[in-house]
Amino acid sequence: MVQDCPAGDTDRSGHAVGHTKIMMSRSSLLKNLSRPLIQPFAEFFRLEAASGILLLISSVSALALANSNVGIARYFPQVWDSVLAVSVGSMVLTKSLSHWINDGLMALFFLIVGLEIKREVLEGELASVRQAMLPLVAALGGMVIPAGLFWLINRHSPTAGGWGIPMATDIAFALAIVTLLGERVPLALKVFLTALAIVDDLGAVLVIAFFYTLAIDIHYLLGASGVWLVLLLLNRLGVRILSIYLLLGFVLWYLTLKSGIHATLAGVLLAMVIPFRTRLTDPDAVQRQLGSMQQRIQTNTGMPRDLSEELEALSEQIGSPSQQLEHRLHGPVAFLVIPLFAFCNTSLLIDFSTFGQLTNPLAMGIMAGLLLGKPVGILLLSYIAVWFGWASLPVGVSWRQLVGVAVLAGIGFTMSIFVTLLAFKEQPIRQNEAKIAILVASLLAGLLGYVLLRGDKSGLTATPQSSN
Repeated sequence: MVQDCPAGDTDRSGHAVGHTKIMMSRSSLLKNLSRPLIQPFAEFFRLEAASGILLLISSVSALALANSNVGIARYFPQVWDSVLAVSVGSMVLTKSLSHWINDGLMALFFLIVGLEIKREVLEGELASVRQAMLPLVAALGGMVIPAGLFWLINRHSPTAGGWGIPMATDIAFALAIVTLLGERVPLALKVFLTALAIVDDLGAVLVIAFFYTLAIDIHYLLGASGVWLVLLLLNRLGVRILSIYLLLGFVLWYLTLKSGIHATLAGVLLAMVIPFRTRLTDPDAVQRQLGSMQQRIQTNTGMPRDLSEELEALSEQIGSPSQQLEHRLHGPVAFLVIPLFAFCNTSLLIDFSTFGQLTNPLAMGIMAGLLLGKPVGILLLSYIAVWFGWASLPVGVSWRQLVGVAVLAGIGFTMSIFVTLLAFKEQPIRQNEAKIAILVASLLAGLLGYVLLRGDKSGLTATPQSSN
């Protein structure tokens, strides 16, 4: 793409012409191709924000239908109990429609979660200790304090096992609210919120794996372990055919489901072994293509749409299987799987007596965890980390803005409802009570976080001094 000049060639000032041309060419290339490089990041925020709005519409629609006595709407909540059988060869699964959504489609959500965690750890905001420290510490506080508050309120109650419910943040809802605020929220704050929510999700995955698995069938577990080891071996051998990983991933999901471990964890396990690193089979060809595109941009001889499509095709060609899968799944998961999950699990019958349940230990623990534990935990550990010099606030972010984001992190919704289904399996009354508390707490957290971030940014801008 770039030809070096002979070492002896110099310009009038004595500088190497070849080196100068290379630097100018690189600078020009970076400038011309900067949009495609940052496009995935911008697209992530756009998708998550739009998904959050669709989540809200889905939830409100489900509540309206479940509480309507008009026509067939009165039978709406019972739809999710309909039984659906699926067979592939000798494998036969018979589940209710709600189970297919919660155990089947949600595996795709957890696959995306796993891919996002992997990306952030290898190349993103969690790639270095210094970079990752603030969101890691903040997320830790935002998990431990809410769980502790819930347990304190429910410790003498049969509902004490629901301590994992207020631990995670719903990134879609949170980013949807942040997007409504526009330029009032700096990009660095959005990145912090995203990294915090991803660490939250990782914590929730670990909690589900270790604390909400009731019974294990050792034979199916060994089978699932064997399939995962085969996938890992394929990764080590350099196999990059995505369809092979997806086919074996389906087998992994089935064996995980039958083992007693929640099947959605198969999505995270699959994400761990899908190759992430980019591998160029013909770097020279890629360089020639980029050089040609750069020349057309500089001479204004290429149509913008053609260049954009060519860049997308090139990105698909040189992208890793992990990147390709995340790109393909993000839209369907954000706009179909998660809204359908919300539509299914917010089909709640609500009357005046329902709100009386908000004074029960279960509901009080959830609301205290999300509305109080989340912001206190995030802010307390963030302040300690900055005070001791372990981390620093993102550039251009004030403490008041961090308070607003910490409150927004109290929007639990998707993951909180998911943990509820596991913590109170076969206990629909407690499930409904917990869901109402999650909806109320998430609504209040969203409104309060919006008000705080929209308010005056002049306060709380001072950073605590490091003791180092």
